[in-house]
Amino acid sequence: MSLIDDIKVVFDRDPAAKNIFEVIFLYPGFHALINHRMAHFLWKLKIPLLPRIISAFSRFLTGIDIHPGASIGRRFFIDHGMGVVIGETAIIGDNVLLYQGVTLGGTGKEKGKRHPTLGNDIVIGAGAKVLGNITIGNNVKIGAGSVVIRDVPDNCTAVGVPARVARIGEHKPEDSLKHGELPDMEAIEVRKLAKKVNELEKILKHSKRHK
Repeated sequence: MSLIDDIKVVFDRDPAAKNIFEVIFLYPGFHALINHRMAHFLWKLKIPLLPRIISAFSRFLTGIDIHPGASIGRRFFIDHGMGVVIGETAIIGDNVLLYQGVTLGGTGKEKGKRHPTLGNDIVIGAGAKVLGNITIGNNVKIGAGSVVIRDVPDNCTAVGVPARVARIGEHKPEDSLKHGELPDMEAIEVRKLAKKVNELEKILKHSKRHK
């Protein structure tokens, strides 16, 4: 049952969750998801206005803005949640974790599919922005503060602005919270550049000695 999965995933993902009553009454991500499932059901029935009213009420209550047209799979969890935005044509697979401030947004005013499609087993770090009609593959981790504007293949870690694939290989579920261990792409590129400059300086000095 989806509701049971929605509750169980909180205990799987959040070590601070102590009991089921905390989850039901005190977790805004859970509240936003329950409200969205109702709004999305009504949206699919093409009932006017009411789904948007439920969505707006949920945003006021939780600080999480999920358009009723967005499709969300099982075992979805928003940790803390404040500032999370999920657009109308976003599609989210199973076992996806979003931290606070994540945006699954569009990049323009075009009609049709304009928001991201997320696969299964994905972790998106705090403040990350995933923009446009792009696809994020299965078993992907996106670092905090990253801006993703291109497809990300399966089994990858993407970080940076704009985000680039920094690591290839599956991550284990227990590693999903270790954002501090994500690679610093800018630092890596600076080190590469510094190494190249040092090599060029050595070549230049060597050539000067033999003139």
